[in-house]
Amino acid sequence: MDFRNRHVIVTGGAGALGTAVVARLIEAGALCHVPCLDDAEAARFRLRDHKQVTVTVTGSLADEAGIEKLFRGIAPLWASIHTVGGFAAAPLRDTDLKTIRQQLDMNLISCMLCCRAAVRAMTGAGGRIVNVAARPALEWRTGAGMTAYSASKAGVAALTAALAEEVAKDAILVNAVAPSIMDTPANRAAMPKADYTLWPKVEEVAATIAFLASPENRVSRGAIVPVYGKS
Repeated sequence: MDFRNRHVIVTGGAGALGTAVVARLIEAGALCHVPCLDDAEAARFRLRDHKQVTVTVTGSLADEAGIEKLFRGIAPLWASIHTVGGFAAAPLRDTDLKTIRQQLDMNLISCMLCCRAAVRAMTGAGGRIVNVAARPALEWRTGAGMTAYSASKAGVAALTAALAEEVAKDAILVNAVAPSIMDTPANRAAMPKADYTLWPKVEEVAATIAFLASPENRVSRGAIVPVYGKS
């Protein structure tokens, strides 16, 4: 895949999946723009000093001001990849309103605002948008015990399919991946007795994202691609 001289935004780029996506893209020649919540997150990002990476401290991407700061001045924008998000597990009866709103903001609102900004930037030139849903976004019953998270990710899936239809004639292809539990240090720590060999690696999920965001993807749109590994 050839991303040479193509500008790509990767939200959540300092996280486990986001870092794997950025690493894959810079190997392919992309110029990556990575927003960070604050200076501490920027300092933790191991690829921050790479010559093909630009880090911007934006604050929350559920805030229109943060989105404006991120997208301002990036032209031409080829792809916008949205891996930023958050997870909270609890039965709905035990979930307070603050957590419900947090899940919607972190997973759905941030994705929707970034999609809107990306479409505005790409109109007239075309491009690629890739979102990150989750397995419960496709298999709703698997979201029991994490209802707020599952609903927010199902919203990402619906957003992806509807927006893909909306902008197809603008040569903007919109897709999403839906991972199961990924093999990350945080997930291993949370589930020490799990069989990690069944989980998809972040590098494997990143490979699927990179293809969907690439010029080589000429026809796929509106897909919510399961990336479950063996789980």
